[in-house]
Amino acid sequence: MPEPAISVRGLSKSYGDFQAVRGIDFEVAQGEVFGLLGPNGAGKTTTVEILEGIRTRSGGDVSVLGFDPASDTMAVKDRIGVSLQATNLPDKMRVREAAELFAAFYSRSTDIDALLKRLQLWDKRAAFYQTLSGGQKQRLALALAMVNEPQVLFLDEPTTGLDPQVRLEIHSLIEEQRGQKRTILLTTHYIEEAERLCDRVAIVDEGRIIAMGTPRELQQRVLGHARVEVSTVHPMPDECPIDCDSERPLLFSSDRRHLTVSSPHPARSVVEIVKWLDSTRAGIDDLHIKRPTLEDVFIELTGKSLRD
Repeated sequence: MPEPAISVRGLSKSYGDFQAVRGIDFEVAQGEVFGLLGPNGAGKTTTVEILEGIRTRSGGDVSVLGFDPASDTMAVKDRIGVSLQATNLPDKMRVREAAELFAAFYSRSTDIDALLKRLQLWDKRAAFYQTLSGGQKQRLALALAMVNEPQVLFLDEPTTGLDPQVRLEIHSLIEEQRGQKRTILLTTHYIEEAERLCDRVAIVDEGRIIAMGTPRELQQRVLGHARVEVSTVHPMPDECPIDCDSERPLLFSSDRRHLTVSSPHPARSVVEIVKWLDSTRAGIDDLHIKRPTLEDVFIELTGKSLRD
């Protein structure tokens, strides 16, 4: 098996009496998109900054591409790309000028013109930074993070504060990098972002990892039952439509035109419900399956909302 791109063992970080990171362990495989998911203040950014060599750690062992970011800082920085929560450049710096400046910091660089075209910044190559929109500034931040063809890309809250259209645009760019098997570590507090982009996620709360796995694994592990929700044109009969037990509770609305079934096998439940409704002529108005989200997982594990 190839060595992991990132390895973290017992990572801790304290500021006086405050413990921002409390013994975190995880690995990121080469070519994997790994997400740190949690609310603001959970310790995600502190962890990433330690991996990037920006911040020192209080304890634990860390390896990025085989290097310790604390002692091999320049070797790490030469091989990684970083997009911080906020990137601010001089107002009068032009887009291409910024890319050329950042390229000069590394031992290798990509084709800048091709990169700007790829990130839809070519038409803005001579524009001042202050004239760019929020989405254009974020695309430029990604361009600066990718100018050295990094082996590992760190994206810290890459879409925070952006409108939905620009967020989807950034998602597409990240998915393109994912398709190229680039290793990416992504921090986010957007549920849909983690579910869409990440191969695996670690849920972080108060400086600790409280759950880790693929989005589907976490959903199944913590909340194994999906919900089947059915609405009918006419009231449903009083008899039970499927085999009722404690694992598959049924909930009818007062007018018996809405049914919710919690089931570990939703597809099987749907077949049973549809057969039953066909025989009753209640008439299906709507039917859909709701699987637990990572938000549901987080609430189940912590008792609070991800955005608290």
